[in-house]
Amino acid sequence: MAQPSTTAKDALSAVGKVANPAPLGLAAFGVTTVVLSTINAGLLPAEAVPAVVPLAFSFGGLAQIIAGFLEYGNGNTFGMVAFTSYGAFWWWYAFLNWSVGAGWLKAPDPRGVGVALLMWGVFTLYMWIPTFRTNVTLWSVFLLLWITFFLLAGGDLGMGLAWRHAGGWVGLLTGLDALYLSFAEVTNATFGRTVVGIGGAVLKP
Repeated sequence: MAQPSTTAKDALSAVGKVANPAPLGLAAFGVTTVVLSTINAGLLPAEAVPAVVPLAFSFGGLAQIIAGFLEYGNGNTFGMVAFTSYGAFWWWYAFLNWSVGAGWLKAPDPRGVGVALLMWGVFTLYMWIPTFRTNVTLWSVFLLLWITFFLLAGGDLGMGLAWRHAGGWVGLLTGLDALYLSFAEVTNATFGRTVVGIGGAVLKP
């Protein structure tokens, strides 16, 4: 019996392989977070917010929700919850700014936004706990993210503009950290070996 050709072997070996959706979700989260954080940090004026809204809908929102559904198919509970939730966060942000900008809603009391951000901080804090068993880089992304949410919440809850600016700077680090992890996972998957390190688990089994 003739042996399969190299091309046929490659095709057969590819059957059953599933791509890792995490780098897509991390890139979507990272890019959108960096852009918004430049405004929160005071590097760009508030007038730059309309540039974030379509990005939040398309990349930060839609791409992360797609990644979340794909993680569901992979049986990854953490990835499904994280990507779907933060994708929905970006849609909340985009819908809020779009609705207010279009005059469909009155601008909300900042304290309402502050409470919403505070609850996102609480959610991120408990999502941080499982990352102790993943890798150091993902652990650091969630660490920086819950700090970001609490700082931004403090700014809207009356602690002052300095808190918002601090949240913007920590948010920049968060987004860049997520982009690094996305880069590492794409690169390592493409090379078929560890080229870019992401560290081991903070808590060993």
